[in-house]
Amino acid sequence: MLIVTTENIAGRQLEPLGMVKGSTIQTVNAIRDIGAGLKTMFGGELKKYNEMMDKARQIATERMVEEAQALGADAIVAVRYATAGIMQSAAEVMAYGTAVRFR
Repeated sequence: MLIVTTENIAGRQLEPLGMVKGSTIQTVNAIRDIGAGLKTMFGGELKKYNEMMDKARQIATERMVEEAQALGADAIVAVRYATAGIMQSAAEVMAYGTAVRFR
């Protein structure tokens, strides 16, 4: 499945099939959250949160691709990611775009 952030794919005519999306809500465990809280006092990268968000983007993308495949899509264009805090140390990640078929 070709996934692009652009609205077009060079050299291809596209037939739009509809919007597709995938989302997930992820969190880190409480012990790591306490460690991250301490880290904010001293500064630095919160590596466990980065890992959590990378995993969430991967899961959201996979779910979006599954929706596109169910529509018979060859690609997804205009892909975007959105995030939202749900509660302390939990975040939703959504991937969305337009499923298209090559003509």
